[in-house]
Amino acid sequence: MNLTNEIIQQKLTEKFGDQLYDFSEPYGMLTFKAPKDLNLKVLQFLYDDETLRFRFLTDLQAVHYPNSKGNELAVVYHLHNLVDNVRIRFKVFTDIAKPDVFSATALYRSANWMERETYDFFGVNFIGHPNLIRILNVEEMDYFPLRKEYPLEDMTRVDKDDEMFGR
Repeated sequence: MNLTNEIIQQKLTEKFGDQLYDFSEPYGMLTFKAPKDLNLKVLQFLYDDETLRFRFLTDLQAVHYPNSKGNELAVVYHLHNLVDNVRIRFKVFTDIAKPDVFSATALYRSANWMERETYDFFGVNFIGHPNLIRILNVEEMDYFPLRKEYPLEDMTRVDKDDEMFGR
C-alpha cells in the first residue's frame, strides 16, 4: 500500500480530531497546522505510527508574520518518511511576546542545531532544549535579525541615487 496524503490526513484526524486544521497540499506536499502545545504529541505520533514512519526531520525554521496578532511567529517542521519517500509540513504558531515552543531534540537529534538557529534569528524559545544559545550571531545581540521589525532601507540616506536602483 502506498502512503498517500489522504491516508496521512485520515490517520492524523482519527488521532487528533479537529485540533489539527488548515490541511492543504501546495505542490503535492501535505501541510497542516497544529496548536503549539501539541507539537510534540503530533511529532511523536508521526514518528511512532508504523504506517506513517516520519522518522527524519528534514528542516525546522520560523516565519515572522508581523500582522497576525497573537500568532506572529510560526515554527515550521518538514518531516520525511524515508521508506515511502513522502514529505509533509506542519506549522505551529506562537505569540511574539511569549515565543515558547516545546523542543523536539529528544525525538530528533537534528532538531538541536535547527532550533538553536531558529532561536538565534527569530527568538523562538524552545522549552527543554539542552543548549539554547546563539549559534551564528554574537551573544551580545539584543534583537533577532530575521524578524520583520526593521525597514528594508534607510529612506534618510542622501548618498543614494534613485536612478542607479531603477527608480
